[in-house]
Amino acid sequence: MEALSGNSFYFDFEVRLMEFLQNALGERFISFISFFSAFGEELLLILILGFVYWCYDKKFGIYVGTNVMIGIVLNPMIKNIFWRRRPYFDNSGIKCLRPVDSESDIYDIAGQGFSFPSGHSTNSVTSYGSLARYKKNKILTTLAFILPPVVGFSRIVVGVHYPTDVLCGWLLGLAIIFIVPKILKKAGEKNRWIVFLFIFLFCCIGLFYCKTSDYFTGLGLMGGFFVSVEYEKKFVNFEETRNPILCLTRVLGGGILYLALNSLLKLPFNPDFLTSGTFLAGMVRLVRYGIVSFVCIGAYPYLFRFEKKLFK
Repeated sequence: MEALSGNSFYFDFEVRLMEFLQNALGERFISFISFFSAFGEELLLILILGFVYWCYDKKFGIYVGTNVMIGIVLNPMIKNIFWRRRPYFDNSGIKCLRPVDSESDIYDIAGQGFSFPSGHSTNSVTSYGSLARYKKNKILTTLAFILPPVVGFSRIVVGVHYPTDVLCGWLLGLAIIFIVPKILKKAGEKNRWIVFLFIFLFCCIGLFYCKTSDYFTGLGLMGGFFVSVEYEKKFVNFEETRNPILCLTRVLGGGILYLALNSLLKLPFNPDFLTSGTFLAGMVRLVRYGIVSFVCIGAYPYLFRFEKKLFK
């Protein structure tokens, strides 16, 4: 995809609001508030999902993970329909203070993705909203009401999303956490794989028109997650733990495995190819994240059966 391609559409009040916020808040406060973007980003969500799935409650983890995975695919599928360029592309008064992909040029849409709707906003609702809907306790409910607005606000002040991007990102997340669990509950655990297969095949439609790397990342993670959940149930069937030491080792081990495997699978390819934005590069990305997701969710828990020998 060529740089600076896409569509420009926005309300004038959005630009004026973003310019006002960046000028009024100052760099120090914006640097502070931008930290909250991390609550809608890949690594933190994986650690949260890892703790819930590997340690606390496997079914709880599958519930949260399913919603999150669907969100990270549907969001870029919508983005690639509207092709809305990020605010700083068309408005010199708006600065990009936290690029989506730090390894790509800030004006490379293939790397930075499109703007509408906000992926961080969707992620914050599907993750923290799912936690609150499943567990229904006051702390999780409070987080579900606080974190998505803070994450959304941070995306506006760092200059990468219009307010309407954030609003629609929230709405997409809400639709997922209210609709998807009902479908899966009606299907039952025995037929869950059929729902997973249908969702994956539906999301594969994006292969015909999606151009940005976030779609291929999401589809790979979701596909690997769906397969690994069924694989783990049939061949691994690990036991959860509330032991603090075992929880720590499981989460740290899983996080390290995720990062290491992701880096290792990049080695056979030229870095310029991986960031080229071509369809083939996207497919390599899809396969890479699919392998990483499957290993971390489906295969890695097999090691948990050796914990009793290691921690006698």
